[in-house]
Amino acid sequence: MSEVAERYERIAHGFSTRIDHVPPGTWSNPSPCSDWTAHDVAKHVVDVTRLFLTRLNGGDPTPPDTDEDIVASWRVESDAVKAALADPEKAATKINGVAGPTPFEDVIGTVLCSDTLIHTWDLARATGQDDRLDPAAAEASLEFLQPNDEMLRGPGAFAARIEAPADADAQTQLLCFVGRRP
Repeated sequence: MSEVAERYERIAHGFSTRIDHVPPGTWSNPSPCSDWTAHDVAKHVVDVTRLFLTRLNGGDPTPPDTDEDIVASWRVESDAVKAALADPEKAATKINGVAGPTPFEDVIGTVLCSDTLIHTWDLARATGQDDRLDPAAAEASLEFLQPNDEMLRGPGAFAARIEAPADADAQTQLLCFVGRRP
């Protein structure tokens, strides 16, 4: 198993733990993402995951299904990513990424891992769950995101960066970088 596959497995497990344990009545709670509820956060993670799988499989993205079982959909999509990462041919298949055609595994290891990790924290915060993130995954996300700072601050992207304390751990640094108040 590659490092990306292992890291995605840990991140997906963390998101699965939170999505599986959303307390009744909290799906409509506000999240740290401006104007998003807990359900909106989970739906976003499913939709982004589905988008990359659609690109891998050569299909056209389908419009979001607002009535889908978000927990079941997460399982299907995250399992499909894990299966694709386990297949060397699929992992190496180039898909459209931020910087043009990029191997599927690289897109997952950068964009999808970071997106899912950050939104794990958002979902946990919105629903009153454990918000601790995998420290190594937080470090890997910072490595990817920091050089892309300027590109990430546009409309619909991250909020303004918050200054992290000098002695901040990787999770706090990551959250501050993407404009979240830990």
